[in-house]
Amino acid sequence: MNGDLEVSNEKAVEDAEKMKETANEYFKKMMYDDAINLYSKAIELNPNVAVYYGNRSLAYLKTECFGYALNDATKAIDLDKNYIKGYYRRAAAYMSLGKFKQALRNFEAVTKAKPNDKDAKLKFSECSKIVKKLAFEKAISVSDKSISDIIDFESICIEDEYKGPSLLNDKEVTLEFMKELMDSYKNLGKLHRKYAYKILIDAKEYFKKQPSLVDITVPDDERFTVCGDIHGQYFDLHNIFELNGLPSPENPYLFNGDFVDRGSFSVECIFTLLGFKLLYPNHFFMSRGNHESETMNQMYGFQEEVKVKYSSEMANLFTEVYNWLPLAHCINKKILVMHGGLFSKDGVTLDDIRKIDRNRQPPEEGIMCELLWSDPQPYNGRAASKRGVGIQFGPDVTKEFLQTNNLEYIIRSHEVKHMGYEVAHDEKCITVFSAPNYCDTMGNKGAYINLDGKTLTPKFQTYDAVPHPDIKPMAYAQNLFSLLS
Repeated sequence: MNGDLEVSNEKAVEDAEKMKETANEYFKKMMYDDAINLYSKAIELNPNVAVYYGNRSLAYLKTECFGYALNDATKAIDLDKNYIKGYYRRAAAYMSLGKFKQALRNFEAVTKAKPNDKDAKLKFSECSKIVKKLAFEKAISVSDKSISDIIDFESICIEDEYKGPSLLNDKEVTLEFMKELMDSYKNLGKLHRKYAYKILIDAKEYFKKQPSLVDITVPDDERFTVCGDIHGQYFDLHNIFELNGLPSPENPYLFNGDFVDRGSFSVECIFTLLGFKLLYPNHFFMSRGNHESETMNQMYGFQEEVKVKYSSEMANLFTEVYNWLPLAHCINKKILVMHGGLFSKDGVTLDDIRKIDRNRQPPEEGIMCELLWSDPQPYNGRAASKRGVGIQFGPDVTKEFLQTNNLEYIIRSHEVKHMGYEVAHDEKCITVFSAPNYCDTMGNKGAYINLDGKTLTPKFQTYDAVPHPDIKPMAYAQNLFSLLS
């Protein structure tokens, strides 16, 4: 009997190792979900091998499941204190979540275990610089003065050689300006810093007057378009307007967060969107996403892109603008649109959302956090987030929320979907994602949703990525992301 058990155990160990090897091949082909599935099966057969958890942790990092990656890295370290890659994986997960001090402690553990490892020393040194820099910036920040109050807009001169688009009387966004701006961006042009500052200051003042939950009315005979994540993919944003028409009072839009980061044309995306917001304030809407935050912008490229194209001062002004973005929109009192999802407790009402004090960086818990970070899951109940922030919510949670607030369904974004959209939770939870071939690697389609005011029936329009200049995604985040390899 014992012999049979030993043979069975040996076979399980052997099968687990084969699954790990096959999973590694999937990983090399960037088939991360398939790799995760096989690493998980290997763990089921032999749950005491640190490498299995370490490898799955890296696959989770690639799919932005940072919470799961963190858990796996910790499990790997618990199984084998000498498993150095576990500390690397855990540091990468903390870095991805913007928790630089925790990341530093893990890089420090590697340097202590391998004092002669040049790569470990370099990563510890670079992470230490980031922590010190952030501490310094926090220490010198002026809490009672905003950047928009400090900027002397009138003193900024327009050089004679500037040939780009100009605001009317140096102050007003017009349709002609927007068309010239978009054409200029297609040709890799740059908006003058005076006009860039003016757009940011005016947008901030407008958003400050908005509630945290904005109500939108779409008449019966009119169309309304909802777009998901853009993530700095300007040429795909331009393509949306080619396919669906430019924004106008007759062609209103809502862009549902994550306008920037990852893609290397984030500056072009955000000024295009903010320009249309100022041109058509009652027919063009923008929701805050989890990437409209200082920590995410530090990590995923937007902050550095602004510094390269403009200045550190402007990067800080963007943070002020993002703090005032609305957190959700309600269409015809029947559809709630937010970037992330629903909540860790029942009974949340639209009034609760309206009352949120949003002028701050997103907290790590509570309904503001969950609006920006949560994701749906296929089974009932709630679960810890795969991302490490927010929650996962099931069909029953969606049903309860809709009943409580007399709504028909929710639209959210925040997740790559192969077809650019997904309908879940008995057709009551819709995801829309508008960045095709995300990061030039995912191969997904992009999508947007057309609604008519009478029926509010969603009609999904999908499209492929269009060519863009040879500037790779994450080009402005490479210094940080070298720490994750």
